[in-house]
Amino acid sequence: MNRKPTRSSAELASVPSVEAAPFNSDSAADLSGLQTSGRAIMRNVETVIDGKHEAVQIALTVLLAEGHLLIEDVPGVGKTMLAKALARSVDCTVGRIQFTPDLLPSDVTGVSVFNQAERRFEFKPGPVFANIVIGDEINRASPKTQSALLESMEERQVTVDGITYPLALPFTVIATQNPIEMEGTYALPEAQRDRFMARISMGYPDSDSELAMLDSRDTSSPLALISAVVSGETLRDMMLMARAVFASGAVKEYAVNLVRATRDDRDLRLGASPRATLQLIRAAKAQAALSGRDYVLPDDIDSLAVAVLGHRLVPTSRALGHHHQDSGPVIDDIVRRILADTPVPVGGGASARFESVAFESVPAVRAVPPRPVGSTGTT
Repeated sequence: MNRKPTRSSAELASVPSVEAAPFNSDSAADLSGLQTSGRAIMRNVETVIDGKHEAVQIALTVLLAEGHLLIEDVPGVGKTMLAKALARSVDCTVGRIQFTPDLLPSDVTGVSVFNQAERRFEFKPGPVFANIVIGDEINRASPKTQSALLESMEERQVTVDGITYPLALPFTVIATQNPIEMEGTYALPEAQRDRFMARISMGYPDSDSELAMLDSRDTSSPLALISAVVSGETLRDMMLMARAVFASGAVKEYAVNLVRATRDDRDLRLGASPRATLQLIRAAKAQAALSGRDYVLPDDIDSLAVAVLGHRLVPTSRALGHHHQDSGPVIDDIVRRILADTPVPVGGGASARFESVAFESVPAVRAVPPRPVGSTGTT
């Protein structure tokens, strides 16, 4: 008996595709609306997440850059709360998956069920068929179940029983995990970690934020009080504008040099992939758009390098030293050292947006920037 889906591709991908949306250079150049919407989303999220501005900003940047986000930290610091608050701030469909050791791949992607009345198989979509998918404690599921997300994260589609179903766009996975070695956890393989655009950690709140938390969450959860401040259509327009931001040849070369330096570094056993270069430029474009610029600066690359590159790198045993439980701080320091040693393009600035300008590379004479709160590893 031939199996066929009872729901059409158009029904499963009911939200218009970002890829198919028309390009409008005038709207891409005018970023005031994007900034206004971006600030509204951040204010909305920060009513729930206290004192974590950098983490919220990187999460929004990843969303606009059409990437996936991995939030890694110890239990109880607000990882899932950040993911839920960001999802509720946008009027899109949301799916949530609680990863457990007995979770099956079909619990993520969906399954074909035989309909006795109609004598045919019907496809029942899983929670991955949503615009924003929250994967809670992703490292508690088996590697087989974790791999169910590989196709959807990279190709925005799901294949079940030989039939391919497109996912609605925009599509973003926000996953959380505990980095500390604990019973019943499975480390994410490098292939899956590489599909996340950025990894951030929440860190513990400061004393003022923790005191404010005791008052605001005494009787109710602030998450129940927030609602969407941006429509799905507005979010797609914001993504188009972020994609249209200009990155000069010199800035692209700078990103390539950074990534290539990770492959040759003496303290790294595994460097960043070409996918990392692509996603670093994409994230930099989104951050530039949120800053009101239609061109990327090297500063955009610098501020995102730790979050975008860190989780893709594997340090050597010599570099790890006694940090066997948590390699995050070691990798952060390595990325900052590479940033300090890589020549920075200087010269034309914004004028390169409209004309070819010769950039010169000069040695980077700057101090290693302080580690942002939203970067990889614990604070």
